[in-house]
Amino acid sequence: MHDLDRRLLAALRDCGSDRRVAAAARALSFAGEHGALWLAAGLTGAALDRERRAAWLRATALTAAAHLTSMGVKRVVRRPRPDAEPLVRTAGRHSFPSSHATSAAAAAVAYGALRPAGARLVPPLAAAMCVSRLVVGVHYPSDVAAGAALGALAARVGAAWTTPGGRPSAAVAVPGGDRG
Repeated sequence: MHDLDRRLLAALRDCGSDRRVAAAARALSFAGEHGALWLAAGLTGAALDRERRAAWLRATALTAAAHLTSMGVKRVVRRPRPDAEPLVRTAGRHSFPSSHATSAAAAAVAYGALRPAGARLVPPLAAAMCVSRLVVGVHYPSDVAAGAALGALAARVGAAWTTPGGRPSAAVAVPGGDRG
């Protein structure tokens, strides 16, 4: 598994040799630091969607909690970052799980449950955030996969708390259904 991790990382890290790809990956990595992009998105949702304000705030809190959980797991696991020349500076020296991926996946699931537009718009941005961590060379693919799984699981577990009326909306309850 470790060999596959290294080969996939090398392939995606090579994409960073294109100046435009590297710039986009750096920008995504910067925006996702400490979950900032996702917390700002949740707070914006709360400000703009008055009828679901409380749900947006709970989803934002859930996204922050998922991020903090990933940071705690990092301190326990203590996996070193890849031995590659990174394109960005990192807040810490441990890589497992990716906290960027955790908060991105948590936001994709939690915010997607609140509005159909969120279910369409957030997941591609969250996926790009996850890939950016490989392009900039600061995570192994397994770090990103574990972080995304942790974030998605946290958001699914907290779905009853975050969504209006305690039940997920059709955007979450009916996978692949009409999200209008």
